[in-house]
Amino acid sequence: MTVSHSILTRNDGATIAYNKKEGIVPGIVFLGGFMSNMDGTKAVSLEKYCHQRKQSYLRFDYFGHGKSSGNFSEGTIRRWTDDTIFVIDELTKGPQILVGSSMGGWIMLLAALARPNRVSALMGIAAAPDFTETLLWNKFSSKDKRLLLKDKVLQVPSEFDNKPYPISLELIEDGRDHLMLNRSIPIQCPIQLLHGIKDKSVPWKNSLELSNRLTSEQIILTLIKDGDHRLSRTEDLKILFSFLDNLITQQN
Repeated sequence: MTVSHSILTRNDGATIAYNKKEGIVPGIVFLGGFMSNMDGTKAVSLEKYCHQRKQSYLRFDYFGHGKSSGNFSEGTIRRWTDDTIFVIDELTKGPQILVGSSMGGWIMLLAALARPNRVSALMGIAAAPDFTETLLWNKFSSKDKRLLLKDKVLQVPSEFDNKPYPISLELIEDGRDHLMLNRSIPIQCPIQLLHGIKDKSVPWKNSLELSNRLTSEQIILTLIKDGDHRLSRTEDLKILFSFLDNLITQQN
């Protein structure tokens, strides 16, 4: 579907495409996954949900994603986190609930640590913190590791796209600077984690490990027995909206 969007310009001249709907707080900010964009099923469905509830809602494309500027292969976890913090600072007011899908689940944690006074709750959907190390580097063959170290970029097949993903050495090295599952994560707000047991991209045990690392006492981990990585079926979205209802209610 074709959706109109607005543009936010960063101090370095890069542009971030976004779609914002005004409403009451807490606002909802959707953080997409690796190589996804703000026009995906969950992002658009959440907008309809927020419209019905009259909640403020923001979805956007990271650097090198969707309609934002930049070359995807030059993106890093730090860069995409900076994009997220920038849009929170510039486009939202008051408390925000971050909804992070896959890689967005990693970025929401980093953003919550950077803006604890603005982030009031978190929802992770198949959250994938540390994926650059655990799901990419650690699973590369010795040959692929040598190629990446030599060429600085490795083309990796994707189950979600006919084209391979360009994985840069910079992405891997930057990811190591932001690993989270090797330490305690001092986030205290309410947190809801959803994960499909049939997720073939990010094992559901990642969300279990994440819940153990988070210091918050307000964590609910829900496993969907027949759920896959996307969790974008009608029945999945109903569960997502139900738990989001609870998170919003806790803020009021």
